[in-house]
Amino acid sequence: MSATAPQGEAAAEAASRTMARRTGRLALRIAAWVVGAAAAAWVVGFLFFVDHVLTEKPPAAMPHADGIVVLTGGADRIRAGLSLLGGRIAPRLLISGAGPGTNLADFVPQDSPQARQLDPAITLGHVAMTTRGNARESAVWAAQHHARSLIVVTADYHMPRAMLELRRHLPWVRLIADPVRPPAMARLWAPRTLRLLAGEFDKYLLVRLGLGGFAAHHIEKYL
Repeated sequence: MSATAPQGEAAAEAASRTMARRTGRLALRIAAWVVGAAAAAWVVGFLFFVDHVLTEKPPAAMPHADGIVVLTGGADRIRAGLSLLGGRIAPRLLISGAGPGTNLADFVPQDSPQARQLDPAITLGHVAMTTRGNARESAVWAAQHHARSLIVVTADYHMPRAMLELRRHLPWVRLIADPVRPPAMARLWAPRTLRLLAGEFDKYLLVRLGLGGFAAHHIEKYL
């Protein structure tokens, strides 16, 4: 055997190791670039999302609609929906996601004028547990009442995702957003508020990607 054979094999192994190191470094650079680009895209999207949440307003003159849908989650939403109903902006109201065993007195004092006067026009939805469930519950209610237009009342940070889900389940209905600014949004740059907005943006992205079911069953209950 030639004396140069071991040297040749050693050189080949060294070259192979060098190539492997270069390939590994290249893979790390590509992975870092992909992660960085995804993070930058998320940040840009998040800023647009926050801007939309902060600037979306209801129509200056709220048009008459066939119904009002309030997605539960705060007393301020209920008050806004009842105000619209009391102002005869729509003839009926659905409080979606009210929860099993609830009644109107859980949301409005039983002896109040609103409870006495508006009770016949209010439906409590006891089935929905998620935003997708709200959309399904609203679709059934809208079909029962032959509604062609609905005013949607929910928190401003929740409105983009709610409208996505509602449009997918009620394609025949004109939806009018009436966002409510909840106490949780009082201090925009507080860490708690930013966590709320970031979590909502993640869920919004999942719905946009057609993964709303995953968001409903695996994320919503944790955020």
